[in-house]
Amino acid sequence: MSSRAPQQPVRDLRFFLTVPHACSYLEGREATTLFLDPQESPGQGVYDALSLLGFRRSGRHLYRPHCEGCNACISVRIPVADFQPSRSQRRLLRRNADLTVHERPASFFVEHYELYARYIRTRHADGDMFPPSHEQYRTFLTLDHPYARLLELRLEGQLLAVAAFDLLGHGLSAIYTFFDPAPYYNRRSLGTYAVLKLVSQAYERGLPHVYLGYWIRECRKMNYKRDFQPLEYLDGRHWRRLVPL
Repeated sequence: MSSRAPQQPVRDLRFFLTVPHACSYLEGREATTLFLDPQESPGQGVYDALSLLGFRRSGRHLYRPHCEGCNACISVRIPVADFQPSRSQRRLLRRNADLTVHERPASFFVEHYELYARYIRTRHADGDMFPPSHEQYRTFLTLDHPYARLLELRLEGQLLAVAAFDLLGHGLSAIYTFFDPAPYYNRRSLGTYAVLKLVSQAYERGLPHVYLGYWIRECRKMNYKRDFQPLEYLDGRHWRRLVPL
């Protein structure tokens, strides 16, 4: 299966390349990022078109990898109408049936930040987002725009997870998920469950896709993305069905 990205009014936008820097995912590799000029204020149509071309959002920046001699980062998305949860995913849905879901704008909430800070300190103390700070969080996950949304997962009122996502014209784009790192909640697999809820949200909205960002075959931390089947990947300007291993 393939689909061609429609022509959109992006030709007059300005883009820049970063200087080469250490790759965050593959040790010993250098990375270069193509990003939209931060002075640009693209409308929803432009953002939709860039998403179809593999661009992602981080804070106010739209970007995609542009590394010379390397194409390890592959854009992937879930075709909502064809998605079939696996047996383990169905068990996970039943296990988390006691959670409630609330959608909110991508504003700053102290409760969210406190959960984020605990998550980063526990799960990513060796990463480039450590140590967490209010400024870092605001820059990364808050945005005063109608398409930027937050999905809360709660257990009897207690916040367990937050999934940041964007509402596009052709799908939902998963930005980042953080959750309670207490070992007690490990069986809930809150990161995977958040993706399943985004698929459900897209279906209810009549949107055809959930975008999962980039998948790197050699990166173990990204293996979970292949658990969502079927999965499509961007091959140049075409989206094609990824053949399961």
